[in-house]
Amino acid sequence: MIILAAPLQGYTEGIWRLAHAGVFEPYSGTPDAYCAPFLRVEKGDVRARDIRDLSLSATGPVATVPQIIFRDIEEFRLLADTLGQNGYGRIDLNLGCPFPPQCHRGRGAAMVARTDILEAVAEEIHNRPGIRFSIKMRLGLSSPHEWENSVPIINRMPLTHVTVHPRTATQQYKGTLHTAEFARMLQAISHPVIYNGDIAEPADIDRIMETYPGLAGVMIGRGLLARPSLIAEWRSGKEWDTAMQTEALAAMHGMIYRHYESVLCGEAQMLSKLIPFWEYPSAIIGRRKAREIAKSRNLSVYISRVREAVSG
Repeated sequence: MIILAAPLQGYTEGIWRLAHAGVFEPYSGTPDAYCAPFLRVEKGDVRARDIRDLSLSATGPVATVPQIIFRDIEEFRLLADTLGQNGYGRIDLNLGCPFPPQCHRGRGAAMVARTDILEAVAEEIHNRPGIRFSIKMRLGLSSPHEWENSVPIINRMPLTHVTVHPRTATQQYKGTLHTAEFARMLQAISHPVIYNGDIAEPADIDRIMETYPGLAGVMIGRGLLARPSLIAEWRSGKEWDTAMQTEALAAMHGMIYRHYESVLCGEAQMLSKLIPFWEYPSAIIGRRKAREIAKSRNLSVYISRVREAVSG
């Protein structure tokens, strides 16, 4: 069974991927691959900072799969060409981003209904045999039935797998999962299917695999940010107590802190990168302590509050 780490803009950046792998590899707690936050075209070119961040974990202990988001075939070609020229042999296509600024421009989840672009993408993929492609998608933009017209095209693409989050873009990350519609989609897709959505604890993986026995695996996003030991716990069959989880968080944070200390200048820059790390694992360190960390306005206060949070 495949376990993948989902891409989350502003959270699962290169140093987070390296830190997670560095801490959890000894516990068999790393995913089979990390899917990096999407690369996009800005001002007519691929953002250089996205390439730099991607390269940070390219030679790490766990594979990193770049993801691209595009609004037309020209953007697709530019992004795919750039990744190919930089030596990447795997690319994930983002058909699932729910954020309005992207969807309003026809990117992300809006692409599910844009069958004309998908037809062109299918042809492009066939012309790039040296790259393995996959797709991460939602059921649709506003209707959970929008996938129906795109799946026949997707089935004709040579893909390693399709990851599906069974919500629409308008739902963002809340609201009821369309489980019945996902079951229909699972039967309709000819590629291996990976499930993504609301995996918060080890038992959720078992429940999902039992509910959908045809699945190839799962992709974990926010659940892995909130509980970085989740994969290690599931594989070992033993849940970690708060002390073990806190110790692992502290080790990850130490690696991330040292990295940003070496590449950034100024406390404001440092804090903007460090504070988001504590947003999701608040259940481990306590919500009050997480709120106090978030209010830090200088590094000395931040460090003091982090030490208090991880010392118990």
